[in-house]
Amino acid sequence: MKFPLCLAASLSLVSCATISPPASHGTVDHVVLMWQKRPGNTADRQALLDACSELRVIPGIKFLDAGTALASERPVVDDSFDVGLTVRFDSEKSLHTYETHPFHVKKVNEVLKPLTKKIVVYDIVR
Repeated sequence: MKFPLCLAASLSLVSCATISPPASHGTVDHVVLMWQKRPGNTADRQALLDACSELRVIPGIKFLDAGTALASERPVVDDSFDVGLTVRFDSEKSLHTYETHPFHVKKVNEVLKPLTKKIVVYDIVR
C-alpha cells in the first residue's frame, strides 16, 4: 500500500518541476493581437500563423508562440481577435532589435498588414 502513495507523491513533485520559474527582471513579453480583413478565411489565418512562426529566426527571442482566440462566455475575455502572438525577450533592447530587424519588417509589410484590418500590441516588462 505504501508504493502507490509514494508513486503518487513522486508524480506530483515531477509535475511541479515542469512549471517555468518566473521571468527575470527586465524581461519583456510582446503580445500581438490581429483581426483579419476577411474574418473566417482559413488560408489568411494560416498565412498569419506561418508568418508569426517564421519570426523565430530573429536573434534575441527567448519564446515565441502563435495561436487563435479561445471562445469564451466570460465578459472580461476579449475573444474577438483572430490570431494572437506572444514573444518573450530578455530585455527592452532585444525587443527593439526585433522590431527593426529586416525579416520582421518584411513579414509585417508583406503578410500581416495586407491580411489584417487591426493589430493591437501590448508590451509588458517585468
